[in-house]
Amino acid sequence: MQKFKMGGPLYLLFTHSDWDHIIGYGAFPDATVIASEAFQKRADKEQIIEQIRTFDDNYYIDRAYPLHYPTVDIVIGQDAQTLTIGQTKMTFYLANGHTNDGLFTIIEPLGIWLAGDYLSDVEFPYIYDSSYAYEETLAKVDVILQRHDIHYLIPGHGHMTTDKEEMIKRQQESFTYIKALRECILQQKDSEHLIENYAYPRNMRAFHQANIRLMEGEQ
Repeated sequence: MQKFKMGGPLYLLFTHSDWDHIIGYGAFPDATVIASEAFQKRADKEQIIEQIRTFDDNYYIDRAYPLHYPTVDIVIGQDAQTLTIGQTKMTFYLANGHTNDGLFTIIEPLGIWLAGDYLSDVEFPYIYDSSYAYEETLAKVDVILQRHDIHYLIPGHGHMTTDKEEMIKRQQESFTYIKALRECILQQKDSEHLIENYAYPRNMRAFHQANIRLMEGEQ
């Protein structure tokens, strides 16, 4: 870390508030934090930290830094909000559905797209907020690809890609899963086939069942 600190100010960007995405915050006490307004205003911050404590206890992890929910210095509140740091420009898009506090971030001129827990090649949509908000976020893929010259799509889980056709394929697969699951719920049909081609069904089945419960509540 000293190598990075010697290069100038340190910035931390949080794509959303899932515990596994904020777990290392305490290791960077001097960093300037970037996150969404909804991230900043969450009412369940202590519950999120408790999830980290549970993880550490389960795996006997002792951390050399305290566990805290991030304090946000630069707040992102709207689509296409920009931030320029030196020669680097970041453009942000609100990305809700997985959680209600997500961000897409485009880093230029490198053409990097930080997608958070969207557009993964190993996961179907994990929906903690709203399936309809998730679809609205997926629709922003078209806008982003039209407005920005994307070279690297980097999801929070799974593999990055440089292939724009692959980016669109991931978008369409997510759309298909949500629409198909909604239809299965409406028709009271089994939906296990929607996840049969994913590589880790024992773990993923619980997330699929959680999606069903959430989307049943949306009917």
